[in-house]
Amino acid sequence: MAEHGKLDEKVVDVIAAASEGAFNDAGECVKPLVGLEFFPPRTTQGVDNLRERLQRLKKVGPVFADFTWGAGGSTADLTLDLTLEAKHAHGLRPNMHLTCTNMPLERIESALRRCREEGVTNIVALRGDPPAGADHWERSEGGLGCALDLVGYVREHYGDYFCISVAGYPEGHPDRIKVREGGVESLSESELTRYSVDAAGQVQVCGDEDWEAELAYLKAKCDAGADVIITQMFFDASVYGRFVQECRRVGITAPVIPGIMCINAYAGFHRMTGLCKTRVPPELRKRMEAIKDDDAAIKAFGVEYGEELCRALLKHGAPVLHFYTLNLEKVTVGILRRLGLAGEYEAAPAAEKKLNGTAAVTNGTAAATNGTAPVPALAV
Repeated sequence: MAEHGKLDEKVVDVIAAASEGAFNDAGECVKPLVGLEFFPPRTTQGVDNLRERLQRLKKVGPVFADFTWGAGGSTADLTLDLTLEAKHAHGLRPNMHLTCTNMPLERIESALRRCREEGVTNIVALRGDPPAGADHWERSEGGLGCALDLVGYVREHYGDYFCISVAGYPEGHPDRIKVREGGVESLSESELTRYSVDAAGQVQVCGDEDWEAELAYLKAKCDAGADVIITQMFFDASVYGRFVQECRRVGITAPVIPGIMCINAYAGFHRMTGLCKTRVPPELRKRMEAIKDDDAAIKAFGVEYGEELCRALLKHGAPVLHFYTLNLEKVTVGILRRLGLAGEYEAAPAAEKKLNGTAAVTNGTAAATNGTAPVPALAV
């Protein structure tokens, strides 16, 4: 029981409660929930901007708002502060990321203990990425080595207090996506649904053997106590549909929430898809190339394509639409408005002027948060 804060409802329980009447006879979701992800800004001004944004976006009525945990615990204190502020000051249900890469166990334990004291019941358990300047992650002495270890630790020491979300990779974890020398002709039927082409024109794919290992590891995380799966970004709804089927094939029953990366800028899109080795459908690439030098057109297209993707995901039965906001709101809100999911959202006065402009929700650039936004590359 929380010592200082009212217990948050668990995300998995909210999803279960909302599922009644949320799906039609074809299995399509007609009453989806919304999730929003943010990262800790690097500047004081960025934090102030995020606070104002949280106050506005809470009117969307998200089922949860999650806050990323910087590589190597670099933003641990601010992540926890924002998590608690979201709960106590903004009335949001936080879902705090927690990683174990380069993290002493004492720091992980301290964060978990503080969450319990404050009534925070939802966390996202991840391995995490290497700290800035490092090219690989390390296990701290006496620490945990992967998300599976973290899930097991939380369940061992905190029982069922926390709802634990974990990462899922519909196209395979980036570490397992490798260049295939034989090209497209060498791919199996299954691999053809996951492959991508890098900037050098090389075919890269998570091979069938690695794919089965990925699924086995994900099932192990669920068997260890994970309640919910949140996916890495993708831009083809059929990828999500197949991933859910594959999860069910190996006995995973947890809800699978699609992670949706909003398209805000051409350069950022290519940076993120390159780092995460994300498959870009040919039609999407063609449409992006045609407007790559027009920032306003890119944002308007981000809303259009985001709506298309979300509607297709709902046809695949996605119970929650989870947006990687990159601490921006115009494209995210534009998509939600088109879907009829923006709730009572009201833009800031300056933003509202742009919302009413010729580019609708996408004209102009968002307030600065912390410079270059990190790629939300969930890690095992």
